[in-house]
Amino acid sequence: MARIVVVTHEHDRFQSGRNLLLRRSSPYMLFDVLEELRRRGHSVRIQQGPARTHSADIAILHVDATVTPADYLDYARGFPFCLNLATADISKRRISGALLKRNDAWQGPVIVKTNLNNQGIPETFLNRRSRRAGKPPPFPDVQGLQPYEVYESLGDVPDGVFGDDDLVVEKFIAEREPDGFAMRFWVFCGESERCTRYISPNGLVKASETIRREPVPVPDEIRELRRELGFDYGKFDFVMHEGRAILLDANKTPGRPKNLVKMFAAGAAHLADGFEGLMRRAR
Repeated sequence: MARIVVVTHEHDRFQSGRNLLLRRSSPYMLFDVLEELRRRGHSVRIQQGPARTHSADIAILHVDATVTPADYLDYARGFPFCLNLATADISKRRISGALLKRNDAWQGPVIVKTNLNNQGIPETFLNRRSRRAGKPPPFPDVQGLQPYEVYESLGDVPDGVFGDDDLVVEKFIAEREPDGFAMRFWVFCGESERCTRYISPNGLVKASETIRREPVPVPDEIRELRRELGFDYGKFDFVMHEGRAILLDANKTPGRPKNLVKMFAAGAAHLADGFEGLMRRAR
C-alpha cells in the first residue's frame, strides 16, 4: 500500500473537523477519492504548505490558486512522483480557447472575466486567512472580486477592459438549448474519467444549478489539450461551437458542490482506480 500526501496551501482548509457523527467534509472533489483510497488500505496525509521532509511514495499538488507559488513547486519536485506538477498556471490567458482582442472580427456576444480562476475567490480567501494568522497575504496583487459581465458585442465592452491585465474578454459561446444553456464538464484522474453535459437556465452554467444532465464523449482535441497542459487530475469545462471543442476553463482543484455530494461520492471509486493506475505507472 502507498503513502499518499496531498500538498495544499498553508492557509487552505482542505477538510473540516469531525462533526457530531465523527464525519469530515470538504469543499473539494478530491476528498471523496482520498476516502476511497483510505478504504483500500492506502495512507493519506494532508500537508499544509511546504515541509522539510518528503515522507511519501506519491504526492498530489493541490494548491487552490491560479498560479502555484514557486516554493510549493520546488517542494513538490522532491517527491518520487507528484501529480499535477505541470499545472502551475491555469490563468484564462493560458487556458482559454475563446479569448478575444479589441479588433477581432467576432460579431457575437462577449463575456468579461477575471484572468484568475474562479474570479480570484480562492486567492481572496487565502489572503484573508493569512491576515487572520498575522502573516502577509500570499497574493497581495489580487484585486477585489468582479462579477462576470456579458455584452452584446465587442463594441459594448467598456473602455479600459482590454488594457487591464486582471481581465480577459471571451466569446460568449455557451451551447444554446430551448430551455437554457449547456456546458460540458470533463472530470478525470489518470485514465478514469466522466464527461457530462449540463443544461442550466443560466448563461453561466454551473453544475450545481442545472436542470438536467447527460453523458457525452470527450473530443480528441480536448484530450490533446490535457496532455499539453500536463493534467493528471482535474476538471475541464468546454463547449462545442461550430463543430469544434473550445476549452474555457481548466481546474486543478475541482470543487464538490453541496447539492451534488452524493453524486460525486458515487463516482469516487472510479477516479480512485485512475489514481492507483497513476501510482502503478510511477513505479
